[in-house]
Amino acid sequence: MTKERGTSTLSHLTLGQIVRTLSGSIRENKRNSIIAPVFVAGEVVIECIIPFFTSLLINDMQAGTEMRSIVIYGAILALLAVISLGFGTIAGIACSIASTGFARNLRHDMFASIQRFSFSNIDRFSTNSLVTRLTTDTQNVQMAYMQIIRSAVRSPLMIVFAAVMAFVSGGPMAILYVVVSFMLGAGLLGIARIVMPIFRRIFRKYDRLNESVEENVSGIRVVKSFVREDYEKQKFERASGELFHDFWGAERILAWNQPFMTFAVDIIYTFVIYFGSRAIVSSAGTAMQVGQMSALITYGFSMLMSLNMLSMIFVIITMSEESARRICEVLIEEPDLANPENPVFEVPDGSIDFDDVSFRYNADSDRMALSDVNLHIKSGEVIGVIGGTGSSKSTLIQLISRLYDATEGTVRVGGVDVRDYDMDTLRNEVSVVLQRNVLFSGTIKENLRWGDPDATDEEIVEACKLAQADEFVQQFPNKYDTYIEQGGTNVSGGQKQRLCIARALLKKPKILILDDSTSAVDTKTDKSIRAGFKSFIPQTTKIIIAQRTGSVEDADRIIVMDNGRVDAFDTPENLLRTNAIYREIYLTQNKASHDEKMGDMGAGLDSIDDARAAANKELVNALDPQANAKEVAAHD
Repeated sequence: MTKERGTSTLSHLTLGQIVRTLSGSIRENKRNSIIAPVFVAGEVVIECIIPFFTSLLINDMQAGTEMRSIVIYGAILALLAVISLGFGTIAGIACSIASTGFARNLRHDMFASIQRFSFSNIDRFSTNSLVTRLTTDTQNVQMAYMQIIRSAVRSPLMIVFAAVMAFVSGGPMAILYVVVSFMLGAGLLGIARIVMPIFRRIFRKYDRLNESVEENVSGIRVVKSFVREDYEKQKFERASGELFHDFWGAERILAWNQPFMTFAVDIIYTFVIYFGSRAIVSSAGTAMQVGQMSALITYGFSMLMSLNMLSMIFVIITMSEESARRICEVLIEEPDLANPENPVFEVPDGSIDFDDVSFRYNADSDRMALSDVNLHIKSGEVIGVIGGTGSSKSTLIQLISRLYDATEGTVRVGGVDVRDYDMDTLRNEVSVVLQRNVLFSGTIKENLRWGDPDATDEEIVEACKLAQADEFVQQFPNKYDTYIEQGGTNVSGGQKQRLCIARALLKKPKILILDDSTSAVDTKTDKSIRAGFKSFIPQTTKIIIAQRTGSVEDADRIIVMDNGRVDAFDTPENLLRTNAIYREIYLTQNKASHDEKMGDMGAGLDSIDDARAAANKELVNALDPQANAKEVAAHD
């Protein structure tokens, strides 16, 4: 199944398929989902009986009945009202529990589905689109479900029962209600057909609006640094304005609902009152009584109000249909990666082999991200990866932990094809510190225990010392209980990198991958971290992706990547002699380092000369107080 990023492609789904997919999230709420419409039906029956007894009471009063009869009718009506209230209350409570529980399950099922996605599945959606589906779309579907199990049951039943009772009370005159109801229903259906495409556009624009907000908030420091607030506001206003115009267009059409309904009600009342009153007066109450006309008006009003409610429900369901499709898109999406039938549950060692591996991110892509990669890495080796931007360094290591599957060829870990492993087993033995370091809201301890949930405080401290993180953690008032804000915004980039490295070390994996994960730390700290690896995880295969050659100078061998291909794979010494790409990177960086050192030395010499001059001046002043006094007087 191929899809455009962040857009729905399940428009071919029928309503029945959508209902079947979403009904799987009802689960424990089935009981309340049945109770609600059952008691709603009871409430409707009672409400339709009340006008009938009211008409009998009016007719008896017109005929001059006794007080005893009025009291009996009053007691019956009060009892019916209490029963109706009870039915309505039970239905309302059951409906609330069922709809909120359904929404909770729906969010849970979508979130669980997203957790099963591979990277290629996630690439088909935008983050903001997934957030919208989990929030706005789920809320729309919850509202529609609440209306379906209560109001959507109540309104049709009320129309049917009220029509039957209207015929019982008013005879042929009730035909007018039925005719008008069909006319109104056809008009409302036409309105819905017009606004439905508009709502489909609206939800796609919601994604773009959320994307604009998320991008701005997450990058607010960059926005302010480049003084781009006005540009960002214009971009937001543009997205918000498009949403406003679509909503305004849809609401302008839907606004005809109420006037259309009010006009119909007024016309019907005019006809009923005119012809009913005429029948009563001309027949002296034999053809129709006042109570019958009163009941007929009440039933007519109930029918038309129910039709009005049904039109509002139809609008809500119309709006939620696109939300339901978008939710189904997430629920139906099958993960591209799955465990084999008989997975391997043990990784023997940290050896890695790439045999004729090629890879493309998208089946429709013309260009391979990796081409003809052949690598053989021994367990326990330290491997560096060097290459220019866009050379597919990160793509290479993502195949090791099976975040993607190779398009062609085979990737083996411990001598076993990665596609034969249980994915959790493989990923627990391949620890990756990504290029974009992520810390989650919670304490430092809680973040570090992602690496090992059972890690002791001593093990946490040891891992942090090896990652050169313990020193700055100890300076925090709460030390390892310091709360990390969402995204790690209250620690620096270098601190975040070191905490992520400590988290990876706690896993004690067979393969440790650092994807440019020491770029924000100084060279001395970088060297200390690498030294810690040798003592703490000597048997672990270590792969270090780096931009600077100093980060891989201790590597046993270095992979040089160029445009998705392995240009060379050898020791640092041999690469300096034989590989032009590595030699150019090395010489460029080391020349810059040499110039920097010379600049520091020059600044140091200037500082020494200044210090010497100041010392000589102080010595002269000390030896000649008069000269010092003259200098002060001259200064004053």
